[in-house]
Amino acid sequence: MRRSYKFLLRPTARQAAALAACLEDHRQLYNAALEHRRTAYRKAGVTVRYGDQSADLKHIRADDAEGQGRWSFSSQQATLRRLDKAFVAFFTRVREGRTPGFPRFKGRGWFDTLEWPKDGDGCRWDSQPEHPTATFVRLQGIGHVRVHQHRPVQGRVKTISVKREGSRWYVVLSCDDVPAQPLASTGAAVGVDMGVVSLVSTSDGELLDNPRHLEASAGRLAAAQQALARKKRGSKRRREAVARVAALHAKVRRQRVDGAHKAALTLVRSYDVIVHEDLRIVNMTRSASGTIEQPGRNVAAKSGLNRSILDAGWGVFLRVLARKAESAGRELIAVNPANTSRTCSRCGHCAKENRVTQAEFACTACGHTAHADVNAAINILRAGLALRDAAEAA
Repeated sequence: MRRSYKFLLRPTARQAAALAACLEDHRQLYNAALEHRRTAYRKAGVTVRYGDQSADLKHIRADDAEGQGRWSFSSQQATLRRLDKAFVAFFTRVREGRTPGFPRFKGRGWFDTLEWPKDGDGCRWDSQPEHPTATFVRLQGIGHVRVHQHRPVQGRVKTISVKREGSRWYVVLSCDDVPAQPLASTGAAVGVDMGVVSLVSTSDGELLDNPRHLEASAGRLAAAQQALARKKRGSKRRREAVARVAALHAKVRRQRVDGAHKAALTLVRSYDVIVHEDLRIVNMTRSASGTIEQPGRNVAAKSGLNRSILDAGWGVFLRVLARKAESAGRELIAVNPANTSRTCSRCGHCAKENRVTQAEFACTACGHTAHADVNAAINILRAGLALRDAAEAA
């Protein structure tokens, strides 16, 4: 399996300045490469590709030895590949008739990741193995940076990335050949229904709470954003206010990921087969505002629902669940969620009127009553087991 490990870096003041300078030079390289492509096509009709820009990179490094020449050649190639992927995605969207979204220039706050494609080429994980108590990663032009390694790394380190999040720096290791850690079989299967009141409702009747981290921090975030709005652009105090807002959002993000890990681990330890809804979260959280000619209805209510869905972090939870299930040897099945909340789990009658309230289900045909989300989870489990049986029969 392939897995990623994320660790906090503990750079010195000099190393932190060097990391910031490296990130800025890579951002300028990205923007210059983008301008090169735009200008070449606009003025001469020439399409510039990654191979052309990679060949020019050695001349750029030679002409700017104190700037671009300080950093790893491989990491700069990775930055050019990043731009090339943006163009590939752009042309794919054009062919498919979607909103194109032409690649944009990266501002200072929109370029926060550096990548070294191969361990040992401009970077080295565990660069000082003889050190008895600490782990270091060596980055060309920056030095041996101390790492807060809170868990062991398994497998073979493939790529190394450095990411800035607010005032913190992290190293991300992408590892191949990570061994699976299968858990003992339980012989149990479960269906799970995603919600905003309870993050997960299981077919066994268990409800996992939704902590609503963003809502809990809304007051502090509002105060920090109001303070930011009053600051003069370009000032030192505005930069400090931006850092405060970013730190609050980062804390909410970390809390959400931590909660997703704990909820997913609870399910993976208890069940061999986990069936969940195949949700299209992007579609579910689209704005209801409409257009000037055809304005939407219940815009405020839809906006609040979208905020609650995103605060619950369904997408984060499902990604974490998929990784943990794969590592533990569990089977994960995604099913179409259509009508699972309207169908009676006892008699199969499907009607909109069955869903009395958000939490109450009462079948109009047989009179069966249950918690609405638990009833939906039972239907999800049945649909998943039917899919698995059909696949085995085929």
